[in-house]
Amino acid sequence: MSADIKRSVSLYSYQDSYYEGKLDLEGCLAETSKTGATGVELLAEEMIKQFPNPILTEEFQEQWKGWLAKYNLTPTCYDAFLENRIFDNRTLSLGEQIEMMCRDLRMASILGFSCIRTLVSTPIEVIEGSLEYAEQVGVKIGLEVHAPFSLNSTWAQGYMDKLDKPGSKYKYFGWIPDLGIFCKRVPDVLREKCRQAGAKEECIKVVDDAFEERVAKGFVKIEYSQDLGQANMNYRNANGQAVLLDKLKDMGAGPADIEYLMSSYTYSWSDPQDLIDNIDRIVHTHAKFYNMHEDFTETAVAIPEVVEAYKKAGYTGYLSSEYEGGEHLRAFQEVPDVHQVALHQEALRRAIEG
Repeated sequence: MSADIKRSVSLYSYQDSYYEGKLDLEGCLAETSKTGATGVELLAEEMIKQFPNPILTEEFQEQWKGWLAKYNLTPTCYDAFLENRIFDNRTLSLGEQIEMMCRDLRMASILGFSCIRTLVSTPIEVIEGSLEYAEQVGVKIGLEVHAPFSLNSTWAQGYMDKLDKPGSKYKYFGWIPDLGIFCKRVPDVLREKCRQAGAKEECIKVVDDAFEERVAKGFVKIEYSQDLGQANMNYRNANGQAVLLDKLKDMGAGPADIEYLMSSYTYSWSDPQDLIDNIDRIVHTHAKFYNMHEDFTETAVAIPEVVEAYKKAGYTGYLSSEYEGGEHLRAFQEVPDVHQVALHQEALRRAIEG
């Protein structure tokens, strides 16, 4: 099966430059184009002021189309957020949540996107209740598979048991893997942040060695549960967090050491075979990365192995750069988001074309 892997950039990657006023929305699109990427992923709530009102205006729609033409970009994925707790005294009803999902499907359709990203916290019932409208507007709903969640797990199967059914509307549900589930090491930017906060080298080594051991023997995958908080805690302890915490405390660990331990469990390793097994349901990919080096190697994510799996599977879609290292840097230095994305795009190009 022949693959057709294309490159995209999530504008989330430029959040620091956007927040600091160095780039506006058009500037983010211009920087995306400079990298050689041909696709763009949008967080409309982050980068369209007075969201969602402007999207409904002909003026903004024409401006958006003009920018896409000017920078030779294709809309790839619209990142949606199901804000079901916007009231202090209650959670939105199922009907209200479906209405919000359908609003985002409509916005995505207006702007030319073929899929939306929804978060792992999105209830199955909301996705299922929105699929008929998704079919009407021709926009797929992609559930983000973000660490510590994983494909080929009871968590993923819980969704498939409900949403892998006959009928055309069910073709509008799929997965959006986040490459944070393919980390072979803890990101070095997190390590450096904790060092600066006082983490001790001997404690860092214990955490790093334990992570490498989990990679070698295989992570215990998260189990399906309606209680995501409890599922996450069970996952952490099944992978040794409680034991390691006691060990660090015995070593006299301070707050920065504990932070490094706890944060290490927000990254995980899955066999890239998971991508091959689920390729028919993958509608988009968040090519998450944390720190690119000048030789185009990434600190944590196994880019060549992941891209090779996509090639083997015959993936026809986008890998969208999503820079998340800035959260560990902005407290003590300027975040080089534009340069980081450029390096990552070149790393993707080499892996795809190599």
